[in-house]
Amino acid sequence: MFASEQMDQEAVARLFTESRLLAGPVLDDDRRMRGIVAADDIVDVVEQEASEDIQKFGGVEALDGPYLRIRFWQMVQKRAGWLTVLFVGEMLTANAMGYFEEEIARAVVLALFIPLIISSGGKSGSQATTLVIRAIALGEIRLRDWWRVNYREFSTGLALGGVLAIIGMARILLWQVIWRPYGPHFMVITFTVACSLVGFMLFGTLAGSMLPFVLSRVGLDPASASAPFVATLVDVTGLLVYFTIARTILKGTLL
Repeated sequence: MFASEQMDQEAVARLFTESRLLAGPVLDDDRRMRGIVAADDIVDVVEQEASEDIQKFGGVEALDGPYLRIRFWQMVQKRAGWLTVLFVGEMLTANAMGYFEEEIARAVVLALFIPLIISSGGKSGSQATTLVIRAIALGEIRLRDWWRVNYREFSTGLALGGVLAIIGMARILLWQVIWRPYGPHFMVITFTVACSLVGFMLFGTLAGSMLPFVLSRVGLDPASASAPFVATLVDVTGLLVYFTIARTILKGTLL
């Protein structure tokens, strides 16, 4: 086992993990020895790479040193970039709600379930992207495995959506029995929320799992598909999914 001079440090760390060696030579293009990489060096590399990935998962640019040694304005700069992008993205939520303003005005009850449905899809997408990014980093899956991941997450999204749909339906029916807040059309409202949860969980899971593959395909770091970014993406598009389903099911009753 040997490492080349051009090999990425993360690839060298993976090579050591697979070979279970304590040290290995570094060779140039002419197969001449240029140095030795020891297991201690790999430990430092793994710690550095893991720290960068964790920071990116949180929507923060990789820090250049220990947390308490980063200057104030440098810390602001590292965190402001993603926050600005995410804030601008979330502003599209207002545009999406404005597009369905008529539906909301005629069925105000739809607005009550927006946080419930949107947050569920965003969390599902964040879970999926975290699992896939970590699997890619460990070499457990490669770009050619995207269809296997897609099939697996499709099934997982349906199952998770079904579980939350059952809980959501039970909650609406229980509230209707006790306080009757949803009026005579509570059954179609229940069905709308259930279908929206299944559809949104499915969409969020697929979007979160496929985004790292897309970034890898265009040569970007998959860790850039941070959980906050995926949650924001799913939040905006999820409103379209929710109100499209509601418009279809509630047509002729509340809409």
